[in-house]
Amino acid sequence: MTLGSTVQVLRSLAVLGKRGFIHPRHLDADVRSAKIAARCGPFPAVISYTARFDSDRPAIVDARGSISYGELERASNALARGLDAAGVGPGDIAAVLGRDHRGTVTTMIAAGKLGVRLVIMNTGFAAPQLRDVAEREGVTVLLHDDEFSSATTTLPLNVKRFRTWDDGRRTDSRTATVDDLIAKNATDPLPLPAEAGGLVLLTSGTTGTPKGAVRKRISPLQSAQLLDRVPLARGGAMVIAAPLFHATGLGNFNLALALGKTVVFGHGKFDAQATLASVAEHRADTLIVVPTMLGRILDLGPDVLARYDVSSLRIVASGGSAISPGLVARTAAAFGDVLYNNYGATEVAAVSVATPAELRRAPGTVGRPPVGVRVELFDTDGRQITEPDEAGIIYVANGLSFGGYTDGQDKDRRAGMISTGDIGHFDRSGLLFLDGRSDDMIVSGGENVYPGEVENLLVDRGDIADAAAIGVDDPDFGQRLRAYVVARPGAELDPDEIRTYVKSQLARYKVPRDIVVVGEIPRNGSGKIVRGQLASLP
Repeated sequence: MTLGSTVQVLRSLAVLGKRGFIHPRHLDADVRSAKIAARCGPFPAVISYTARFDSDRPAIVDARGSISYGELERASNALARGLDAAGVGPGDIAAVLGRDHRGTVTTMIAAGKLGVRLVIMNTGFAAPQLRDVAEREGVTVLLHDDEFSSATTTLPLNVKRFRTWDDGRRTDSRTATVDDLIAKNATDPLPLPAEAGGLVLLTSGTTGTPKGAVRKRISPLQSAQLLDRVPLARGGAMVIAAPLFHATGLGNFNLALALGKTVVFGHGKFDAQATLASVAEHRADTLIVVPTMLGRILDLGPDVLARYDVSSLRIVASGGSAISPGLVARTAAAFGDVLYNNYGATEVAAVSVATPAELRRAPGTVGRPPVGVRVELFDTDGRQITEPDEAGIIYVANGLSFGGYTDGQDKDRRAGMISTGDIGHFDRSGLLFLDGRSDDMIVSGGENVYPGEVENLLVDRGDIADAAAIGVDDPDFGQRLRAYVVARPGAELDPDEIRTYVKSQLARYKVPRDIVVVGEIPRNGSGKIVRGQLASLP
């Protein structure tokens, strides 16, 4: 270990101690937790740790009420035993397709305890997409909510099935539920598996079928990366609106369990007003969202916002997709200086975090890399970019062992670092800014145009609720920019006026030649624009 890496480890340990993630008086438990994490993955480790010291504390709250850390630990033991009795074990690849609730969570923990690889499926998948991903990943076991039964009909008959959530309709009474397995099996701990099966997180899939990124071994020190810049505290309540199938929701959920927080889930699909009500009811200190969710909360308007006492909020963490400077300003006006803008990727986890103070100074920034993370910029020829305000491809190294996608493909690598696929630049103070995706950039008349800059300008207008831009073929310029815009309720949009507005704010070559008014911009569960669907919009 080099001197530099030793310093990083010591800094990470200091962060974990400061946030209450580890405790000097619990060193034996900390060591055991690290061992469980190495053999079972992060979720069995944090549940076991917190259940040992705070067994009766509510771990999660869902539509069925609350379940304590001790109950969750025992239920996951019983579920693991039930799955084992059904022939599920190391070598199997399980998939979970469920909303955020105890059934999904217990499944995640039990899979880790068995050493089974678990693929966390996107609940937005239609049957063909679910089939394609399950076939590529080699899924042999599926655990799913009743709500998604129709999407599973195209899977092979030899895939074992269990139901994670019984919605009362009993549409598939022949398939055992997670609750059935828990009720029929002992709750005492299982022997640790020989090695971790790992989690497979799926990429956003905005340009095609989502890829699978394996996370097999995760060091507890990586928890320090978010905690270094986001002051999550032990105890309290966290409302997680971002879905667990996305890295934003999943990563914060893991931290919450490690810190002994009570995690409050929504009931089904995202509901802006119900989310506010949950924050108020549970006096939550933390809210986890993606930018589109935050926008919908603020769109409720001041009268609705005033009905809910959310003064307990100390942290609103946004991640998963870019957040516009206008939305940053609206959040500060509504809730104060509580917004943290988290920038990361499925393959590399944390890259940088912008604090409220940094967002106040530069609303468009994604902040600075936390402890243990190194970020550098390179041009397409492999030359490192060190000058401020010069854009380049973002590469990151943070200790996460990404071994490539499950289909054999890999991210571009350079000097021990992995490309995020984003274009960005640092300002003179060291703050990082995103300019767009490298594969979204268009070349119009020899000029590089990043759609994100135009999109941010449009959505910050008072009459535009959402916007997206793509490049389309042009006989004169090679490509030209086409913008799709959604009007706010009661607003009438004039494409000519919008073009004039953009021309007054940006260079001429960045002005969309085509402006199309649509009812909705297609986005995935993490709030990212599904650009492949834009061209087919009416």
